[in-house]
Amino acid sequence: MNGNELAQERRPGLRKRISRALGPAGVFFRGFLEEPRMVGSIIPSSGVTIDAMLAPVDWERCKLFVEYGPGVGTFCQPVLDRLPRDGELLVIDTNPLFIDYLKRTIRDSRFHAVLGSAEDVEAIVRSIGHDHADFVLSGLPFSTLPAGVGNNIAAATHRIIREGGAFLTYQFKGVARDLTARYFPRVDTGFVWLNIPPCVLAWGWKESAEGA
Repeated sequence: MNGNELAQERRPGLRKRISRALGPAGVFFRGFLEEPRMVGSIIPSSGVTIDAMLAPVDWERCKLFVEYGPGVGTFCQPVLDRLPRDGELLVIDTNPLFIDYLKRTIRDSRFHAVLGSAEDVEAIVRSIGHDHADFVLSGLPFSTLPAGVGNNIAAATHRIIREGGAFLTYQFKGVARDLTARYFPRVDTGFVWLNIPPCVLAWGWKESAEGA
């Protein structure tokens, strides 16, 4: 075995040891290194961003909250803390590293972590016994997703959200906000400076008048 082969053999083990040593931050950074196009940042969102993003949610009427791209669960516990006792949280991610980490670290019967694509949210929601979602949160980097994937996700999200619910997005550019506006006529926006980098927030509401 030559030096290059030995280095390649050792690298995965070294990454795992670094991840364990650094905790959630290490897992998040490793996930970014493995799939940079699917992770919006090398660090999780700030507490200010979390509070601002979740503030408009009608928690009393929330039976199913869905999150795309949960990473190491930065939003998961804040969502679970706000959900009613009979509410559920479903997270969907394409990275098995994140899904495995969340399944090992979040011990809550209301929590579901699924390895899959947000494009398939309708089938995934129904697979856990729901007909619709009340609110859907996404931190996916829509600006770097493969062509057509962002549109597919936004369209499927609009179909699965109940009337009165909303599609919540946060991103460092306005791409997610603009894409949301194609499917949700009412879009409220915000901006958080106390995030690295600063963050564009958007809430696309599926109003009851739609389709009437």
